[in-house]
Amino acid sequence: MSGLIDAAFWLYAALTAALGIYAVHRLWLVWLAWRAGQQSAARPQPQPQPQPLPAELPAVTVQLPLYNERFVAARLIDAACALDWPRDRLEIQVLDDSTDDTAAIAAERVAAWRQRGVDVVHLRRQDRTGYKAGALEAGMAGARGELVLVLDADFVPAPDLLRRTAGHFADPRVGMVQTRWEHLNRAAGPLTEVQALLLDGHFGVEQTARAASGRFFNFNGTAGLWRKSAIASAGGWQHDTLTEDLDLSYRALLGGWRFVYLPGLAVPGELPADINGFKSQQFRWAKGSVQVARKLLPAVLRARLPLGVKLEAALHLTHNVPYLLTALLALLAVPALVWAEPAAALPRGLEIGLAAGAALVTALYLLAAERTIAGRLAPRRALAALARMPALLAVTAGISLSQSHAVLEGASGRPSEFVRTPKSGELGGRKRRGRGYRARAGLVPILELGAAAYLGLGLCQAVGSGRLAAAPILALFTIGFAAVGVASCRAVLQAR
Repeated sequence: MSGLIDAAFWLYAALTAALGIYAVHRLWLVWLAWRAGQQSAARPQPQPQPQPLPAELPAVTVQLPLYNERFVAARLIDAACALDWPRDRLEIQVLDDSTDDTAAIAAERVAAWRQRGVDVVHLRRQDRTGYKAGALEAGMAGARGELVLVLDADFVPAPDLLRRTAGHFADPRVGMVQTRWEHLNRAAGPLTEVQALLLDGHFGVEQTARAASGRFFNFNGTAGLWRKSAIASAGGWQHDTLTEDLDLSYRALLGGWRFVYLPGLAVPGELPADINGFKSQQFRWAKGSVQVARKLLPAVLRARLPLGVKLEAALHLTHNVPYLLTALLALLAVPALVWAEPAAALPRGLEIGLAAGAALVTALYLLAAERTIAGRLAPRRALAALARMPALLAVTAGISLSQSHAVLEGASGRPSEFVRTPKSGELGGRKRRGRGYRARAGLVPILELGAAAYLGLGLCQAVGSGRLAAAPILALFTIGFAAVGVASCRAVLQAR
C-alpha cells in the first residue's frame, strides 16, 4: 500500500510540474497583453480606429447559422438586416437547419425584410450534414459577397459593425477580422458572471497578446469578418472537428493570411444561463481544440515559422489539456497530500506556495483582462473581478471531469455530434415563460458528486491529522465538484 501512495505522490508532483508549464505560459500572455496595453495607452487614440473604407464598398454576405433557436432567431435576423451597408452590396443568408418552429419564425422575418428591399434568403437543407460547418459551407456556394460576416444566433451586432471592420481588408494580406465579445446577460447570476470573466480573459489577454506579438490567434466562430477568398484558399469550412472556427483559422494562417483583432470593438452575445448548457459548450470547445491539435499541430511544427510561434501554437491548441491534469491532480490529492508519510509529502511551505502561485497568476490574468477591455485598470472593476475569483476557480475545478472526458475523446479521435448551446433570449435575471431548450447532463454530475464526497472526506482527514497545508487545495476541489454536480442535477430536475 505504501508503494502505491508513494507512486501517487510522485505522479501528483509530476502533474503539478506540467500544470506549472501552462501557468508560466499564461503569465507570459498576461505580460504580452499588459505590454500591448502600455503601448496603446501611449498613443493619442487608445483604441483601434476604423480604417478608411474604399470608394467602392465591397459586397458582403452575412451568414446566420440557425438550429432550433426560436427565442433569438427573429432578433438576430432583424439585427443583421439593419446593418448599415448599401442594399445592393449586402446579402443576408439565414442558414436554417431547424426542426422546430424556428423555421416558421425565420421565414416570417425574412419575408418581412424582403418586402423592405433587403436581399435576405432563407436556406434550408435536407439534413444537418456537417452541422454548423456544413451549413456555412453550403451557404458559401451561392454567396456573392467578397467579404463574409458570420453571426451566431445569440449575437446582436450594432448597425455600424461592417463600417468599423471592412476597411481593414484594404490590406490584401488580411484574411479575417475578429471583434471582441460582450455579454448581454452578464448579470443574470453567478454562473454568467464567471463565464464573463473567463471570456474576458480570453479576449482581453489571450487574443490581445497573440495578436500584438505576431502569434497565431483564431476566429472565434462569430462576430468576425472573413475574406471569401481566404476561406476558399484554406480549404473551406470542414466538419471533421467540433471547432470549425479554430480549424479554418489555423489552415488560413498556415497559408500565409494575416488576421486582425479589434479589442476595442465589441459585439454583444448571450451566455449560457444553464450549467449543463455551459458544460456542453465547454465540452465542445475542449474536444474540438484537441481534434484540431491532432489534425494540424504536425503541420504547424513542420512549417517555416519562428520557434516561438510554433511553441505558442502548441500550447494554444492544447490549452484544454490542463483540465485533464487538474482532474487527475484532484483524484491524487488525498493519497499524495494526506495519506503519504510526512517525510515523503510535499513541504508545507511548498504546498501553500503552489496554491498561492496559482491564485496570483489567475488574479493577474483577470486584472490584465479588465485593463485591456476598459482601457485602464479601474479600482472598482478590478476589485469586483478579484471578488469573483474564488467562484471562478471553483467552477473551473468543478468542470474538470467533464472537460477531461472531452480531452480524451478528442485525443482518441472518437467522433461525436455537434451539440449546440441552448439560448433563451433572456436578459438580466428575467425568466422566460414556457418550455425552453435544455442541454443533456448524462452521468457526469453523479461522478462530480462522488468526487466531492471523496475529497470532502480527505479534507476532514487532513484537518484531523494536522495537515492543514493541504486543506485549501482539497477545499477548492470539494466545493467545485459539489457546486457543479448539485447545479447540474438541479437543472435536470427543473427541466422535467
